[in-house]
Amino acid sequence: MIEVPEVLARNTVAREGATGERWISELPGIVAELLDRWGCAVDGELMFGGVGLVVPVVRESHGPAVLKVSFPHPGNVHEPDAFAAWAGQGAVLLYERDDARFAMLLERVGSTTLGESETDEDLIASVAGQLSRRLAVPAPAHLPRLSERADEWAEQLGVDAEELEHNIPARVLDFAHATVRDLGRDQPGTLVHGDLHARNILRAEREPWLAVDPKGYAGDQGYDGANFLKTRAFSLLVAPDLRAATLRLLDVFGEAAGVERERLRHWAQLHAVQAAFWARRHGFRVARGGPELERLTAFAEELAEVLTDGKAFAAAPGLPDHPRP
Repeated sequence: MIEVPEVLARNTVAREGATGERWISELPGIVAELLDRWGCAVDGELMFGGVGLVVPVVRESHGPAVLKVSFPHPGNVHEPDAFAAWAGQGAVLLYERDDARFAMLLERVGSTTLGESETDEDLIASVAGQLSRRLAVPAPAHLPRLSERADEWAEQLGVDAEELEHNIPARVLDFAHATVRDLGRDQPGTLVHGDLHARNILRAEREPWLAVDPKGYAGDQGYDGANFLKTRAFSLLVAPDLRAATLRLLDVFGEAAGVERERLRHWAQLHAVQAAFWARRHGFRVARGGPELERLTAFAEELAEVLTDGKAFAAAPGLPDHPRP
């Protein structure tokens, strides 16, 4: 049987307590059962992320694949539904699934991420945008709708503004509430990745880049664009002109994805406000406290304010040529 990586076990137990400890103890047996059922043999070093184990395998009659087993959390339920809907278009192929085990047999691609492979921000944004466009297919009817979270978003904005010390001006908070009202409550039935960023885009052979680790929502494609922008925080943080760098990312991603700048700006502003409040309440994974957390929190607040200024963005020139992947 496989040996569960120590870091995965430790992190899972720390986050999930007794439930996580029980899952970790059962994981070797789950993997052994699935390997046998799907005719696979382990073929390489085990990999893991925040919530699951990835086992490189060889199938007896079909070649390389990976077995992914995720912790049984509601956020992981619809990952196979998204892969099934895409059928390999812009994302890895789904070969087998066991929903009770939160397990999938997936196409094996390289482990190199877009963020590791490329340093040019235009290229990263263009690749992510083009994948977003390809992934924007009609969502299966049973997927959770982002519009159903709008009331929760609005309520949490109000609670955070009331309970937390912060430096977010009223006009910035009002803009975030307006986005929830105008865009959040009425969204299309488009399949949205839900966690699209450079670490969830892998180098592949069948196509140059393929998406992994979707959440699987029905909603507005701009949601994915905003999430992508938020994850480029460290590059924006060192940009000599935050407004210009933000505009550039919005334009490059938007042109590649087929999403207009204003829609992306509204969604990105909401995400920035939410991130600033989240930081004050919970911290970030990369900074739980101290000066680094204060620096990142202040940056999120600044980014939210920059994105609120619609006149500055409206007056900005169009997009010049940028690299294509």
